[in-house]
Amino acid sequence: MFIIDSYQLAVVFCLITMLCWGSWANSAKCTSPKWQFPLYYWDYSIGLILTALLFGLTMGSFGTEGRSFIADLRQADFASLTYTFIGGVIFNLSNLLIVAAITIAGLSVAFPIAVGLALVLGVLLNYLKVPTGNLLLLFAGVLLVVIAMVVDALASRKAESSKGKASTRGIILSVISGIIMSFFYRFVTEGMTMDFTHPEPGKLTPYSAVLVFSVGLFLSNFVWNTFFMYKPITGTPVSYKQYFTNGTTRQHAIGILGGIIFNIGFLFNLIAAEKAGPAISYGLGQGSTMIGAAWGVFWFKEFSGAPKSVNKYLAAMFILFIAGLGMIIMARVN
Repeated sequence: MFIIDSYQLAVVFCLITMLCWGSWANSAKCTSPKWQFPLYYWDYSIGLILTALLFGLTMGSFGTEGRSFIADLRQADFASLTYTFIGGVIFNLSNLLIVAAITIAGLSVAFPIAVGLALVLGVLLNYLKVPTGNLLLLFAGVLLVVIAMVVDALASRKAESSKGKASTRGIILSVISGIIMSFFYRFVTEGMTMDFTHPEPGKLTPYSAVLVFSVGLFLSNFVWNTFFMYKPITGTPVSYKQYFTNGTTRQHAIGILGGIIFNIGFLFNLIAAEKAGPAISYGLGQGSTMIGAAWGVFWFKEFSGAPKSVNKYLAAMFILFIAGLGMIIMARVN
């Protein structure tokens, strides 16, 4: 299977993760307003599985190092499969909640709070498992991300109060989503080996882990997504019949594309974990907060009409995020 051989390349892979994780949700905005998110999400989950199979049967099966994709799945023990599957189930619930938060509060608010909180807690959990990197630099970077989250929340409240609206509900959903999301990566890496060249027997390598994660997400859709279909936090209820009768080829393709974008980022992140360590790899990947916020601020103009003083908060948020991510990168170099 394809394995990277340097920390520098691992950082590049994590930056690709940032772009993918911070951008996949934009595909949902390209569908018809009548095609509500729970319907889009079924195609998204199918896109995850297709991506995992494609990369597993190509990059995961070529080369002389490590275990090939099919052989890796065959030798995996029950505990490794279960941990990784549960990771998909946990992530699915948090992902659906963050989308609801985005609908209420916007990308530039929900993403920094939910994913930023997941970054902070997730880095801590993953560092406790595999303590890789300079502890002082790593957590100094995380602290800057926390401050960036607070600044973003302040910007949101200032903007919303000027419009006479309340964003409290969206912020609460973002916090709940972030707490749940912080656990998924730990479960996935619990089922993985961190030596890809000489993988531990029974454990999964990145290509097989992404597939098991994706299957966990897809199957849990029948619980989580079904609930949001019939009891939506926002919007109107939808049914399974609507998925099969109302969707166009374009709408289904857009949903699958969203899944492809996300899972390319996830796979690249797991591949990078061997050289970077799970805490740093996860922390850099969750820098997608900055990408999501940038989409909301600059493309979707979610703060248009807000007082000019809000721009100072937004500028401070981006500077703090960038500085925090820089420290997380340097934590491994040093």
